[in-house]
Amino acid sequence: MGSNEQAGRAGYVPRVAIVGRPNVGKSTLLNRICNSRVAIVEPSAGVTRDRVSVRAVLSTSDGERPIEVIDTGGVGIVDRDDLGPHVEEQVRSALLAADLVLFVVDAKAGVTPLDHEVARRLRGFAKPVLLVCNKVESEKAEWEIDAFRALGMVREPVSISAQNGTGVRDLYELIDSLLPPYDGGLVRLAPSLKLAIVGRRNAGKSTLINALAREERTIVSEIPGTTRDAIDIVVERDGETIVLIDTAGVRKKKSHEDAVEFFSDARSHKAIRRADVVLLLFDATQRISAIEKRLARYVTDHYRVVLLGANKWDLADPSVEPADFEGYLAQELPGISYAPCSFLSAKSGLHVAETLALAKDLQRQATTRVGTAELNRVFERALQARAPNSKGHRVQIKYATQAEHSPPTFVLFVNDKRLIGKDYLRYLENRVREELPFPEVPIRFVLRDKREARLEEMS
Repeated sequence: MGSNEQAGRAGYVPRVAIVGRPNVGKSTLLNRICNSRVAIVEPSAGVTRDRVSVRAVLSTSDGERPIEVIDTGGVGIVDRDDLGPHVEEQVRSALLAADLVLFVVDAKAGVTPLDHEVARRLRGFAKPVLLVCNKVESEKAEWEIDAFRALGMVREPVSISAQNGTGVRDLYELIDSLLPPYDGGLVRLAPSLKLAIVGRRNAGKSTLINALAREERTIVSEIPGTTRDAIDIVVERDGETIVLIDTAGVRKKKSHEDAVEFFSDARSHKAIRRADVVLLLFDATQRISAIEKRLARYVTDHYRVVLLGANKWDLADPSVEPADFEGYLAQELPGISYAPCSFLSAKSGLHVAETLALAKDLQRQATTRVGTAELNRVFERALQARAPNSKGHRVQIKYATQAEHSPPTFVLFVNDKRLIGKDYLRYLENRVREELPFPEVPIRFVLRDKREARLEEMS
């Protein structure tokens, strides 16, 4: 279904594509519109390769206007990994999906041959195009705006500074005026699921994203490190809005070649922290490496809901049964032995839909709340079955309550928390998994005692 066909649909979120030659500030403008650092901004051409799509709300004189912003790689990019044609295809797909195009140029640099090439492609385009002159931070740059009229765009150029915010409010008003009228209907900006896919290079993350999105949303290449940013991809599946976060392949720190790779690694870790569910994807034909172990530790340390993905299962040793492989994983990744494993092939589509269904089930587990009475009965039975080794002191769990979800967090009020060690907390965690609806998600305990309460009263 094209954007023109969808535009009249109730609750439809129009798409605004940002295009232009490399290094004109497209990603900076995306970050400005979304009011957060969504895309990597680095002063070298070709940092953005895939389409980055993010939902945002523009504040206009007519009220708030929800949109979906699509950032693209630079048109005419000369890529060190020979991925230029792939980037161009992503730009073409973004244009086809858009309701409005922002053609961004660099006012400081003046008109370039590549600007003329982008203008040639957009001239006569069926959808509205706004020429946005970026980096107008001085009066001298403002004088250069007239030169861009030679590009032959129908509408007057708009001058802004995406870096410091100058002129962006006027840009928002123009965007609002050129988009289909907003019906004021309820738009769900928050997705039903944010799924981050992490792993080492060439594990098949981008291939899986495309399989889940049911279209080519990210560049797939045999060249390691094709994906360089943590890319948010908004997809609609079965009437639900899902954000898939494709991340750059994590490498050993000493292997980082430049600042972009360093920030890509940092974005992968940030993606883990902001996702509802983390899919730790690995190549089932290779042994678990130190990278997967490091990612598993990071997931554990931050109490993130995790799903293991054994990709390329169709190419794995046929004599190895899934149960045997799960035993191997429990040995290699003991900190997340509770996490389920999906055996899939992103390339062939094997168990891709089932993997998404499993991620949704984990999210349901993580967001479940249990009643205080039921919770206290579970801990009472656990204490009766096995009391901690308290060296003659009687340990009491006086009261328990669920304070948070995602992850399920339980506050235990005890007589002396110093009497409860890590081994006993692991025992309690196992009892909670057995008796409550949290069998496959991380569980967090917070211990409180009278001594701590007295210190709080004194402070």
